[in-house]
Amino acid sequence: MLEVAICDDDQAQLALVSAYVAECFQDNAVPVTIHRFTHPDTLLEQCERRRFHLYILDIVMPMIDGVEVGRIIRGQDRQAVILYTTYEPSFALQSFETGPVDYLLKPVDKNRLCRSLMQAVERLKDVDGRTCIIKAAQGMQVLDHRHILYCEYSNHTVRYTLTDGRSITTCVIRGTFAEHIKGLLEDGRFIRPHISFVVNMDYIEGFSKTRFTLRRGATIPIAARHYSAVRDVFMDYLLSKGR
Repeated sequence: MLEVAICDDDQAQLALVSAYVAECFQDNAVPVTIHRFTHPDTLLEQCERRRFHLYILDIVMPMIDGVEVGRIIRGQDRQAVILYTTYEPSFALQSFETGPVDYLLKPVDKNRLCRSLMQAVERLKDVDGRTCIIKAAQGMQVLDHRHILYCEYSNHTVRYTLTDGRSITTCVIRGTFAEHIKGLLEDGRFIRPHISFVVNMDYIEGFSKTRFTLRRGATIPIAARHYSAVRDVFMDYLLSKGR
């Protein structure tokens, strides 16, 4: 599920942009949850407790402008995807130091906004190995790597088990499982202990010669011929985390 935060002190513009965002993602089969904020302080308070995939920020707001909000968000989350909207074009240059996906002048053009949103989705696919986008029966799903417990390959589909207990299964994948999980394995948190499994090492609570034990009681097999290599990778990961 794509999590989008929209902040604008103009309630009419907030409602309009929210509607455009919902329509665009619905048309492109991208599940989304939209969080609306009318004051930047409220958004920043939320950002102390959670992260959003995409931030759509008005620039001219009370107390603190949207560019400064973007700087604060960028300082907390280097991978944040930011998009600015404003009536005032003079902020364009300074806004780009936060690396936004776009800078849209109001009144916002719905078609350009949608193009920018889909560019954001593409950017999220490659965000430092932190998210992946899969095609499932429910539509396109954006999965944060931090929330993936493990995934399992079976009958040309991949089932992702998440830390909140949910499971999401892909449609039939094209290519091999190895190709499908390439992004996960490029993220140093994941290991492939068995031909059909990939595990997030952050959630391993114990292991033996035959299996990993994860939070929530799940167990994942370790292929006998790969045990030594898997053990060494996992122990090196623990050391890198000071555990």
